[in-house]
Order: sequence, then C-alpha cells, then structure tokens
Amino acid sequence: MIKLMRYLRGYKLESVVGPLFKFFEACLELLVPIVMARVIDVGVKNGDSGYILRMGAVLAAFALSGVVCALTAQYFAAKASMGFGTKLRADLYRHVNRLSFAELDTAGAPTLITRLTSDANQAQASINLTLRLLLRSPFIVLGAIAMAFTIDARLTLIFIGATALLGLCVFFVMRATIPLYRRIQSRLDRVSRLTRESLSGARVIRAFSRQASEKADYEAETGELLRAQVRAGRLSALLNPATSAIVNAAIALLVWQGGYRVFAGGITQGEVVALVNYMTQILVALLALSNLIVQMARGSASAARLNELFALRPSIVDGPGAQTVESANAVEFQHVSFRYPGAGAPSLADVSFAAPRGSTIGVIGGTGSGKSTLVNLIPRLYDATEGSVKVFGADVKQYRLRELRGRIGVAPQRAALFRGTIRENLQWGKPGATDEEITRALAVAQAADFVFASPEGLDRHIEQGGRNLSGGQRQRLTIARALVGEPDILILDDSASALDYATDARLRRAIRENTRDMTVFIVSQRVSSIRQADAILVLDDAHLAGVGTHEALMRDCAVYREIALSQEKEAKA
Repeated sequence: MIKLMRYLRGYKLESVVGPLFKFFEACLELLVPIVMARVIDVGVKNGDSGYILRMGAVLAAFALSGVVCALTAQYFAAKASMGFGTKLRADLYRHVNRLSFAELDTAGAPTLITRLTSDANQAQASINLTLRLLLRSPFIVLGAIAMAFTIDARLTLIFIGATALLGLCVFFVMRATIPLYRRIQSRLDRVSRLTRESLSGARVIRAFSRQASEKADYEAETGELLRAQVRAGRLSALLNPATSAIVNAAIALLVWQGGYRVFAGGITQGEVVALVNYMTQILVALLALSNLIVQMARGSASAARLNELFALRPSIVDGPGAQTVESANAVEFQHVSFRYPGAGAPSLADVSFAAPRGSTIGVIGGTGSGKSTLVNLIPRLYDATEGSVKVFGADVKQYRLRELRGRIGVAPQRAALFRGTIRENLQWGKPGATDEEITRALAVAQAADFVFASPEGLDRHIEQGGRNLSGGQRQRLTIARALVGEPDILILDDSASALDYATDARLRRAIRENTRDMTVFIVSQRVSSIRQADAILVLDDAHLAGVGTHEALMRDCAVYREIALSQEKEAKA
C-alpha cells in the first residue's frame, strides 16, 4: 500500500487536515469523562444545580465542537481519497494502454478489468478509512489509558491488560485474513472472465443450447467465491465479539475493583464513572479500528495486485526515430520468426519477402497458419522473435510508435467500433478529418449507401461495439476508418469476410482505383479476394509456402492450388 501513497501527493493539505480534525475531536472526547466526574463529585454530591447546568453547557459545547471537527475531517478525508482514486485509476488506465499486445495477452482482460475497478475501489476505501481512523482510534486508546493513569495508577493495569489482549486478537485476525482477501480478488478475476465470455458469446451459447452448462460453471465459480468470502468474513467478524467480550470483562473488573477503591477512600464515585467511560471509549475506538484493519487487509491485498500490474513493463517502446531511407520496398521481412508467449510452436518461421511501394499483396492460408500474426508485425503490435521487419527501408524498432502507426491504416479481423456517431468513429483514423474526407473514405469502403440512407448521415449514433449495425456494415465502417487518414500502408486483415461477393468485388476495385500510391495488404480466406493482387503470400503451418501471382502459384504451389480448387468446387456445388 505504501507504494501507492504517491497518488496522495496532490492532496497533502487534505491528508493532514482530515486526521488533524479527527485528533481535535478525540481530544474533546477524552475530556468528557473528566467533566462527568466533576458533575457527580461536585454538582450531584452537593446538590448544586447551577454547577450541573454550567457543566452541561460545557458538555454541549464539546459535542457541538466535536460534530464540526468530525464533519470537517470527513470532508477532507473524502476529498483526499477520491483524488487518490481518480489519480490511481487514470495512471492504471494510461499504464494498461502503454502495454503491448504481448503483456495484454499474458495478463488477460478479466484480471485487468477487476484490477482497474474492484481493486482500485478497495485501495480508495482503505485510504478513506485510514485518514479518518488511523490517528483517531489509537489516540483514543492511548489517551484513555493516560487519563485513567492520572485518576488511579493501580486500576490502569486493567486498561493495559485489556489493550494487550485486544492487540493480539487484531494481529492474528489480520495475519489470517490478508491472504484470504488476495485469493478472493483472484476468484473475482475468474468470475469476471466467465461473465465476459457469457455476455460476448451469448449467441453461440444459445445456438448450441449450452445455457445449462454455462450456468452450472458460473454457479460453481461464484460458489467458490462465496465460500472464500464467507471464510474471510467469519474471521473478520471475530474481531467485534472478541473486542466486546474483552472490554466488557474489563469494565466488570473495573467496577468491581473500583468499588473497593471507593470504599477505601482511594478514589471518588465520579472517578469510577470516568474510568468506566474511558473503557467504553476504548471499546468504541477498537471496534472502529477493527473495521479499519479489515478494510486495510482487503486494501493491502488489492494494492499488491495493483503493484503487480504496475510492475508489467511494455516490451514495445519508442525507437530513437527512423532515418529516411530511399527504398523501393514499402515492407520487407528478413528471416522473421515469431512465437507467442507460452506457445509451444512458432506462429511464423523464417519468413522472408518484400512488398514494393504501391503494390497490392494478398495473404492466404489455412486457419492458424499465421496470416494475422504476419500483418500485426508491420505496425509493430508485436515484435518479431527473430529476424527483422522493415518499413520503407528502416527497421520498425527504429520508429517512434506514433510515427510508424501514423503511416499505417489497419482494418482488424474483428470489426471494433465505439459508442458515438459515425463521424466520431471515423475520425479515429484521422483526428479532425473533414466531412469531405470522411465521405470519400466511405465511398471507397462501399459504406456511403447505408450511411447516407439514414437521415442522420454522419451523425447517426453507433452503440458500443456497433451493436445496432450488421456485420457487413461494421466491417465497411472499419475499412473506411483505416482509409480516412490516407495511410502509406493499408492492412485489411480478413476485414471483408461478412461482405457478399459483389460488394467485396466493388470494394477491391475501389481500393485499387483510389489508392494507387498505397501499399495494400489483403488477408483473406477467399482466393477471389486476392487473385488480382501483384503478389500473394501463401502461409502453411507458420511457413511461407509460396510467393507469386495467382497464375504462378496455381502452377507451382500445391498448397495454394489445393485452396483454390476446393473453393471452386464449393462455388459450383
């Protein structure tokens, strides 16, 4: 938790003022038993109603001042903790967005979501309670013991013994619960993963009538989470009854021994009442402290998980800046191999080819042959394990990422759109793009017809993930987004799979006619989509099985010929 305290730097005043006013409130609270003792020993004993009223006014002033101090402390503690949470989440979000695909794949989306939400909330709640109670509760305990010592040193031993027993209870409960809360957050990751899979795959689940099995898996996982939470809750719940039992036993012992001391003339009745009040104050303070400790245990577990996330360093960082190189090739792969972290076999093995400027390159192969992996290495979404990838003559590792990716437009395999208007989504490809530029990109992507068929046009609202659009419409908008920035290299990663053959043909013709200086990579499962390409890369089990035109590959490449002939048979059937 200490490592996360840096997010309180902008709230130093609030972090001091909040506990300080809690300290003032505690001081006033410690004075109340002394005033009550005077009321009993002087006012009640002598029947002096005037003195009782004056002391009552003092108590009322203490109460009012305590309320003002408490409200002030609560305000500043809440302001500091909210600021802490805001800075923490913003930094987490920035950090996650700096991570490369390799780290994101390793961490996984469910655990990232849990850490950005639940763990951050736990850390914020811990800071809030710490600022409110960390100074107040121990001060009340120690202050009550000190005040009791001024009344009767012998009876103060009861306070010290009770406090020592309570400290042991707190230590053992905290030692047992911190590992449990860490496991609970890990279980929460799994529940988050199952929830995400069930929501994103709802159609598949229903299509295969797997609702019952998914429900059973979910109930099993949430059942494990419930059992872990109940176990931790039971251990944490021991603090309150243990604290109450010890303090109430101490009060009973105090009254018993205090009666003997009053009878012997060592202390007054009012002082016994004051001692009982101090013991009660210790009880209340320790109950609050136990809640703080439980929250700190949860916060510590969450802080450890957040620090683990911060410890993930991006493996892909900016290069020093690429030097301008006169090269006839837009992209070159030189003996490139790539293996995903933890994978047994490579996804690409010793791949070499060159894509001239302004050429159209088709990429085809079976499922899992490495097509998407190959084009993902061009904008440096991943780094090659071996070999080098060059863009316009310079190694991609020499480029600054913004500079490299600013020259490349990508329409990914899975069409991803964001909540907002069509205009806002397409301006991701070029911030500040004019309506004319957007319309031109839509026309090339064969999306202008359905966009302008709507009265809203470019202002048409898109739901998260493009839920209110068909698959083909989402893909065409994704292609338009890649085109609007007029990139030097355009990558279409199987981004026309949902289009019918006629629309696909018009799209390819429009791209060929309107992007003459642009190097285009078309990843596709259809031979018809790439047969007009200047060169076709055929991938088979991570290896480059052939490079050439459609005619040359039909003659010389058995893998390509098999794919083409099988699709021709399917078309005839």
